[in-house]
Amino acid sequence: MVFSRMRASSGLPCAQADLDHVEKIVTASGTSFARGMRILPSDRRDAMFAVYAFCRQVDDIADGDAGVADPMAALQDWHRRIDRLYEGEASDALDRVLIVAIHRYQLQASDFHDVIDGMAMDCGAPVVAPDEATLDLYCDRVASAVGRLSVCVFGDSSENARRVAYHLGRALQLTNILRDISEDANRGRLYLPTELLTRFDVPKTPQDALYAHGLDRVARILARRARDHFREAASAMRSCDRTAMRPARMMAASYAPILAALEKRGWKTPEIAPKVFKPWRQLRTLAAYVK
Repeated sequence: MVFSRMRASSGLPCAQADLDHVEKIVTASGTSFARGMRILPSDRRDAMFAVYAFCRQVDDIADGDAGVADPMAALQDWHRRIDRLYEGEASDALDRVLIVAIHRYQLQASDFHDVIDGMAMDCGAPVVAPDEATLDLYCDRVASAVGRLSVCVFGDSSENARRVAYHLGRALQLTNILRDISEDANRGRLYLPTELLTRFDVPKTPQDALYAHGLDRVARILARRARDHFREAASAMRSCDRTAMRPARMMAASYAPILAALEKRGWKTPEIAPKVFKPWRQLRTLAAYVK
């Protein structure tokens, strides 16, 4: 590729305008992701911005925020678009940066496709009381697949790094599900597994489940699973390149207080936001995680 304006050699070899466009997608989302990725070298940060921008665009399609008439068709278009990227075909700035990231960090097409398939699960009819296998598949696609792309960009594509992606992705996604039960119910969604709902006599309709007596017990089982995944991710990180795992450690450390606050609040009043405290000890721990 030949560009008229190139970023400094420390970043990805892409046109500055393309990199700026990708970064604008990230910052426009209002996420703290951009600040968190500042710890990466500039070339890896550019690549992570491209991965996040891709995730943001397909997520907006699934949530109905992209303004497309047929979201499922738009996601299928993204499948074809990913295939074209691996053939070296680009249609816009994001494509051009993704192609460079794909080749530099050996990103797998299957992981991009998994993310799209995960978004498709949220497209159309809402997810309501999936079985355990479907919930795990959902977590793998929308979270762990992103992790598989991310660890390669971070600088470790080993099997242990893939274990980090597997467990940390599930830990983060289960925490999100436990945090957003009330918000999801208002959107007609209920991500809690049908087996646990049945076991504790919780209705399988979103609004009815919110104040069911057994909801707290269902949620606490999922919280314990999330903690188990955090522990397994931490164990796998110890066998990975320490520098490459800094962003993963940071994500784990920043989510741990959320899960702790949820467990302290419980799920008898799921509409009340948990109080996430980060006293100086936790901030010092977070700093230690990212060194």
